[in-house]
Amino acid sequence: MSTVDTNVVLRVSNLTVAYGGIQAVKGIDLEIRPGELVTLIGANGAGKTTTLKAITGTQAWHGDISYMGQSIKGKASYELLAQGLAMVPEGRGVFARMSVTENLQMGAFLRNDTAQVKADIERMFQTFPRLKERAKQLAGTLSGGEQQMLAMARALMSQPKLLLLDEPSMGLSPIMVDKIFEVVRSVSAQKIPILLVEQNALLALEAADRAYVMESGLVTLSGKASEMLDDPKVRAAYLGEAA
Repeated sequence: MSTVDTNVVLRVSNLTVAYGGIQAVKGIDLEIRPGELVTLIGANGAGKTTTLKAITGTQAWHGDISYMGQSIKGKASYELLAQGLAMVPEGRGVFARMSVTENLQMGAFLRNDTAQVKADIERMFQTFPRLKERAKQLAGTLSGGEQQMLAMARALMSQPKLLLLDEPSMGLSPIMVDKIFEVVRSVSAQKIPILLVEQNALLALEAADRAYVMESGLVTLSGKASEMLDDPKVRAAYLGEAA
């Protein structure tokens, strides 16, 4: 193992993913360093979510993926979660028939520090006051924005060492989108590495340290997010401006 890997939380090398005869991801490379917020942007069907599924062990893949300097090939998603790799999936995936509090408790099901779990639930309620108001309410009865807050809080309850977010702003009102990104920036400020897949390219690039642009299963551009905000091609393709 190279010494560089000790300074990389996640390294994806020559990743390919195929669905039947269709190659959805065509040999991409990306990495996340300690404390970074990295965003992966691109149009629908570019392969972004498929990439996240491969990283989290829920989709078969070829190539190399290392997490904390160790290959994750052959590891199940629950094994990766136990090692601190947590994901908030597209569509939120809350436990609809459980209460808000029970969902948060499920986020900590691999933990044994009962007292700290209770303290962390209270911390989630401070971060997401609306969840505290609905602590006993069934998750399935929450609004879309509230469910997104709950999904993020539940993932944070696992004490992640790397957090993957798949389209956290999808389908939300502008006010709720602002709240979600406020939380994303807050989590990043705690130096928890984040890989963010997001269709709102402007907000994603404004929040991120670095970015990758994905098109038709390939990474076509990568670099500092601040520089991509000024790239005419990026602005034309993803920020709705004329080239």
